[in-house]
Amino acid sequence: MATLHSSPDHSLYSNAFGFLRQPLNFDPASSKADVAVLGVPFDMATTGRSGSRMGPGAIRNASTNLAWEEKRWPWDFKLSEKLSLVDVGDFIFAPGDAEAFTQALTDFALSIIQQKKTLLSLGGDHFITLPLMRAHHKVHGPMAMIHFDAHTDTYSQGSRFDHGTMFYHAPKEGLIMPDKSIQLGIRTDYEKKNHPFAVLSAVDLNNMDTADIISTIKQRVGDSPVYLTFDIDCLDPAFAPGTGTPVCGGINSHKALEIIRGLAGINLVGMDVVEVAPSYDHAELTSLAAATIALDLLHLLTFKPPA
Repeated sequence: MATLHSSPDHSLYSNAFGFLRQPLNFDPASSKADVAVLGVPFDMATTGRSGSRMGPGAIRNASTNLAWEEKRWPWDFKLSEKLSLVDVGDFIFAPGDAEAFTQALTDFALSIIQQKKTLLSLGGDHFITLPLMRAHHKVHGPMAMIHFDAHTDTYSQGSRFDHGTMFYHAPKEGLIMPDKSIQLGIRTDYEKKNHPFAVLSAVDLNNMDTADIISTIKQRVGDSPVYLTFDIDCLDPAFAPGTGTPVCGGINSHKALEIIRGLAGINLVGMDVVEVAPSYDHAELTSLAAATIALDLLHLLTFKPPA
């Protein structure tokens, strides 16, 4: 089983290549780990500021600040005693062909999921979620979606390869169940009349009691298999400036982590954290937020509340 904390034989930053300082293993099939971390350095579908292709590396670098803690506050267990983790590195693809990339990522992700590993993907722009959902659907069938974002990404106009259209296509392909899905933190315009998903806007999240938010999410998804996708621009730019399409009026990192931690017990089958663009970051604020969210998703995956 892979350890999930720093070895006392190394300083914090020495040889820290993988997420949470885990050794890189470019052959997922050779590992018996429960969870595979995959970087997807793709931002060809970005419409605003580019640079999220550098996100996976930045998130990994920031995660070194989290790896020393054997028991992650406020969780009451050691993650290393509950699961094993492997970082399979970054997905490799030929640049310039978005269609080929999309199919190749679906195939590669499917090969990992079929090994009975849960996949934690680090983007990259948010378009990567669509091919990742296609791979998960082949194993888990139609899924509920929990989507943290400033934007609904349900826009029908534009290219098929666009980081604002994934959740227009996903329900049409039968990948996710709209009546079991919810979007959180939205604060940009969308067509409300025919919108297929439940929405708790950023105003809702900032004004509601966290327990009520969690109850609303759990009632929505029920016991369906859940794919959770976290666009870092769900956070207010004060907490995540390093992203391509920042929108003021979002939630803070404390609120996001409280919500995630409260989702213990959902049937989580896949997850990603996307849209970190480190060239716009300051003092690793965004990268650290993304790494922390990813780490709490691993705890969420592992924790089983008492019956």
